[in-house]
Amino acid sequence: MNQTTFQALPLKPELIQNLESLGYIQTTQIQAESLPLILKNQDVIAKAQTGSGKTAAFALGILNKLNVKQFRIQTLVLCPTRELADQVANEIRKLARAIHNIKVLTLCGGAPFGPQVGSLAHGAHIIVGTPGRIVDHLERATLTLDNVDTLVLDEADRMLEMGFQDALDAVIAAIPVERQTLLFSATYDNKIKSIANAFMKQPQMIEVKADIKADNISQYFYPVDGGGQRANHLKRILLIHQPQSAIVFCNTKREVQAVQDSLADFGFSVVSLHGDLEQKDRDQALILFSHKSANVLVATDVAARGIDIDSVELVVNYDMAHDPAIHTHRIGRTGRAGNKGIACSLFDEKEAFKVAMLDLASDPVVNPDNLPEQALDRQLVQSALYQTIQIDSGKKQKVRAGDILGALTADKDIDGKQIGKINVYDNWAFIALDSQIAKKALNKLNRNKIKGRSVRARILAL
Repeated sequence: MNQTTFQALPLKPELIQNLESLGYIQTTQIQAESLPLILKNQDVIAKAQTGSGKTAAFALGILNKLNVKQFRIQTLVLCPTRELADQVANEIRKLARAIHNIKVLTLCGGAPFGPQVGSLAHGAHIIVGTPGRIVDHLERATLTLDNVDTLVLDEADRMLEMGFQDALDAVIAAIPVERQTLLFSATYDNKIKSIANAFMKQPQMIEVKADIKADNISQYFYPVDGGGQRANHLKRILLIHQPQSAIVFCNTKREVQAVQDSLADFGFSVVSLHGDLEQKDRDQALILFSHKSANVLVATDVAARGIDIDSVELVVNYDMAHDPAIHTHRIGRTGRAGNKGIACSLFDEKEAFKVAMLDLASDPVVNPDNLPEQALDRQLVQSALYQTIQIDSGKKQKVRAGDILGALTADKDIDGKQIGKINVYDNWAFIALDSQIAKKALNKLNRNKIKGRSVRARILAL
């Protein structure tokens, strides 16, 4: 693996200093191979999976190039989903915190249009957004990209899968031809090649293979016969492994909904992600899953892009992925940060060739008789560890996570160990609480004040 240190790269001193404070010393492979080219202002095509460190690669490149004194939009980063755009924007802000007065603005669908117009009126250096919403702003003349000198297409393959080709064409047409273009994609097919040929100047190609360690992830493949048996095997797998956090992948939106309904009827704490969900429902599903208030997330590949949760214990392929690269991306959701992971795949006779296409060290097919029938017992369904409470105050009300923690533990009737993840957004905050004390915490929050202000709290339902 090609590695170097960040200090060995020609980055601004303040970027190096910030990287050291964050504990970033060694580059990942994608950073080692792409950053020298990006810093030379070359166009780059990088084939790399989520989790490879690609966001930091292009973020450091654009921050090193940015002229803070010129308060105009110099960089546009396009992402397929709002969740990924938010993650990218937060990563850029984190890497930029030693450089004063850099403004990063997100423009995504599913968020009110008016406040975005107001934010744009005050200017920005970097825009991170989804293609559809960027086009909306261009058409309404609330956004101009005349000064953009760097364009980043993050997860370009998923943008094309989601039908953003026309939107991409429209956005790229609004950006000066003299620019640097960086394209990151998990796959490199003919559609990606056509973008590269049409919009990039002598791009340098980099490919980093997914680093899925066999000793970190145990893979099992179960043959099935018919949809009823597939659903039955899924329940048995979940009951045997009893994960606090599991992702089930399906190939269609209709199947996602059917699987969620089946698991919910059986008693599992389950949420879903698919393309037909309203943004509010999508946001709530992700909050519940990340807070461990739902043990199981059922999703399509496209809908799951942008999810960054390190503690997923189990991945189940309800349907086999369409190609080996997607299969690798799916199972790479587990076994992260040095943890052990389990990946189980269900396949029927028509999908057997997809198993054969995978680069497996040994025959991993498991006799489904190893899934004991007695596991189908509703009493074995494990409840979620936490319930999540939402309050109607956030960053704009000057509320911080510490304020919420203090309000809950002030009387010492709630132990801080019973409080899980706290997420604070502009006008809302979400708190994960041990299920046994959730109602007590709810009453406490509705009765008391935070930062001298009364709040309204409610428990999020599955």
